[in-house]
Amino acid sequence: MSERLGGSFGKLAARPYTLLPPIYVLIILAALTYMFGYLLDFSCVVDGWVDPQRYMHLCYSDIPALYVDRGFAEGIIPYVQAGANGIYLEYPVGTGVFMYIATLLTGLVSGLYPDGYRAFFDVNVALLFIPFVITVIATALTKPKDPWRAAMIVFAPTMILAATINWDLIPITLVSLAFLAWSKDRATLTGIFLGLAIASKFYPVFLLLGFVLLAWRTKTWRPTLSMLIATVTTFLAVNIPFAIANFEGWVTFYTFNFGRAIDFGSFWYAITQIGLPTIPESLLNVASTALFALLLIAIAILVKKTPTTPSIAQISFLILAAFVVTNKVYSPQYVLWLVPLAVLARPNWRDFLIWQFGEVIYFAAIWWFLAGYGITDSKTLTPQWYAAATFVHIAATIYFAVMVIRDVRAKSDSNGIS
Repeated sequence: MSERLGGSFGKLAARPYTLLPPIYVLIILAALTYMFGYLLDFSCVVDGWVDPQRYMHLCYSDIPALYVDRGFAEGIIPYVQAGANGIYLEYPVGTGVFMYIATLLTGLVSGLYPDGYRAFFDVNVALLFIPFVITVIATALTKPKDPWRAAMIVFAPTMILAATINWDLIPITLVSLAFLAWSKDRATLTGIFLGLAIASKFYPVFLLLGFVLLAWRTKTWRPTLSMLIATVTTFLAVNIPFAIANFEGWVTFYTFNFGRAIDFGSFWYAITQIGLPTIPESLLNVASTALFALLLIAIAILVKKTPTTPSIAQISFLILAAFVVTNKVYSPQYVLWLVPLAVLARPNWRDFLIWQFGEVIYFAAIWWFLAGYGITDSKTLTPQWYAAATFVHIAATIYFAVMVIRDVRAKSDSNGIS
């Protein structure tokens, strides 16, 4: 918004003048882009997410399908009860509670819709706007001298396209609030937000490694230990009641994800689409974990050896990028995890848009590929072209990570939070 393409304001550059404070402008812009994203999905709302239109029109969402498939339409209490198909909800507790609240609100407006799942989708879209706006505000407040960098989140193509595929905005918001708290030297509050984030999606647990690496580099362990204690305490406080109520229902999320096979979006899946043999599951788990571990070691060395201390945003982005590119699954909405971290780590529009362009290519490719998945005479995207798009979006993530590494090695961070 307020920066020239490719870089940040210089010290003597004139700041933009606005009639409203930046936060207000960002909220208005966030509302407009979020509504635009909903309009892009509206054909699915009208058609009812039928195949293959939900793929061909690029408007797929898990939200309406899970309303029926996981028993919310029947009024089940997640984790305590299974759906009619006997399957428990395979989402963490924080997200499950959000889904249950949305279900209760759906009951209040369902009479206005021809189907319950359409009402459930619209209710979730409305509710998820709240964490989206909070993410934008938290990012702006984390860097109060440069609040306009949060406009990168507002205008991120992937955020517009993928915000309502799933409920990932919930942990994303909690992570953003954690980084805001850390920037204000509120270690315990940081831990509370991270504990809630991990209770809503498991990926934020890897961000704890970033705080440990930062403490290792700076030799300031007390705030990190306070943060870790608060994180664990909060996570347990949220999860223990559900585990006691029905352990089988609560543990479903963990058994489902830890036993998950290779899936769309990952490097491992892409290589099977170009004729290479599928790696045995046991070997794949070892290879994926080992590669991620090697990248973590490299990040640790970078943090320790670089001339100046990297920011927690830079370290966290690199760790999370290493996780998604080596993971067995890289769903289209996973890129959203990286967006606020990227904005804090490297607020550079040119590199940000290059990365986002690669992700948009993949976003179109996955849905067009799925439109003909398993159909031998399909006229949609071939496996080879889908694999090529997968390599593009992984390469785009690596590109932005390399730019962050370059900043770190050039002792650059004046941009990320410390």
